[in-house]
Amino acid sequence: MVSTAPQQVVSLTPEAMKQLRDFMEEQGTPDGKLRVFVSPGGCSGLEYGMSIEDEVDEDDFVFQHDGVDVIVDSFSAMYIEGSEIDYVNSLMGGGFTVRNPNAVTGCACGHSFDTGENSGTQQGCGCG
Repeated sequence: MVSTAPQQVVSLTPEAMKQLRDFMEEQGTPDGKLRVFVSPGGCSGLEYGMSIEDEVDEDDFVFQHDGVDVIVDSFSAMYIEGSEIDYVNSLMGGGFTVRNPNAVTGCACGHSFDTGENSGTQQGCGCG
């Protein structure tokens, strides 16, 4: 049973929303849903991921953010609740980044993090 999150698990900044909408238009998926997830791996133990999807799974939380459905599975919600997704431009290019209050350490690339409980899933750093 899909549940509506009692509150937003993650939020997106206005710039992240603009970039997301532009990306979805370019990909021909303007009505797609943003899935934000965490998976074991990365040099800090857990990795962030995002994808555009049409389907919602049984254990997903679904909420709307500025008219876009955002999906977070129950496993990921434990690690990213309260996080903010932003889009940052830098000399090396632009990209989405996650500001996670649950992370105690993170990788320099910003795609991997550790909550203090997942060090057993760490892998070599591929950021370089």
